[in-house]
Amino acid sequence: MTTDRSQLQPSQVLDRVLVLEMVRVTEYAAIAASRLVGRGDEKAADAAAVEAMRDALNKLAFDGTVVIGEGERDEAPMLFIGEKVGSAQGSGPKIDIALDPLEGTTITAKAGPNALAVLAIAEEGGLLYAPDVYMEKLAIGPGYAEGVVSLTKTPTENVQALAAAKGVEPHEIIACVLDRPRHEALIRELRAIGCGIHLIPDGDVAGVIAVTNPETTIDIYLGSGGAPEGVLAAAALRCVGGQFEGRLIFRNEDEKARARKTGITDFDRIYKLEDLAKGDVIFAATGVTDGSLLEGVRRWKTGRITTESIVMRASSGTVRRVKGDRRGDPA
Repeated sequence: MTTDRSQLQPSQVLDRVLVLEMVRVTEYAAIAASRLVGRGDEKAADAAAVEAMRDALNKLAFDGTVVIGEGERDEAPMLFIGEKVGSAQGSGPKIDIALDPLEGTTITAKAGPNALAVLAIAEEGGLLYAPDVYMEKLAIGPGYAEGVVSLTKTPTENVQALAAAKGVEPHEIIACVLDRPRHEALIRELRAIGCGIHLIPDGDVAGVIAVTNPETTIDIYLGSGGAPEGVLAAAALRCVGGQFEGRLIFRNEDEKARARKTGITDFDRIYKLEDLAKGDVIFAATGVTDGSLLEGVRRWKTGRITTESIVMRASSGTVRRVKGDRRGDPA
């Protein structure tokens, strides 16, 4: 859905949390992960980002709860779902947090593009408490009538509908799809109608956000990926506009049982943008490696470290790009 900002008031709770503090959190995680770029060790890169992000969050004066995290149990080094962070537990503003300290662990290990440190915050109850399962996702950028695409349609129907809305032919549409064996049938269907496909090895948060940036030439995101990443992507689209739908995928009874623990009982529900991220939302990301959204961390021979981040807010529609330049790693 397209956000009507005239009806969306700034959150008084989030006003107490400086937007730039969210950038600082993602910067710390990105810088920590950047030490492991190209080293072939996914776990070490992820652990470094997690430790740095947790440390930065715990310095902020709020009562935060991780609702989208790296795991569902307290297992080091994860920032797990349900973990309490912030230095004002029981006294500060209550904040829900969705995070991925290193979105693209394989990308980082292989020095590929589009690895990010990502974070979204909302008032308590503002972000879907999504179980760690797969989600079927569909996203397009802003400027289209509501419902022009839908998960109730086939990929072919969605591409044709989007092409008609743009006034072009289906073969002029570019779709972003995760390069996974599970998407082989989807890729065949899209290519059968002449649709161009931009395959990405990892990092579907950046893939979804790419539909909002004309410079990427990506028109639509299709396919399945992690449900937590779906909530993060939805938070970003709430800020910059666009349409998103998600449907949870359950492969067995164990995954359904985990969903029930989060309060989810309708296993066929199609989630719209505001079902995943409602009210005022702040989204921040810092590049770990160079990509379509952000430049990666750069370490200079002089000892300086430069970063590029983006921070967005739903109530104002504001998007800020922040260039960081610091002497050495954060203490």
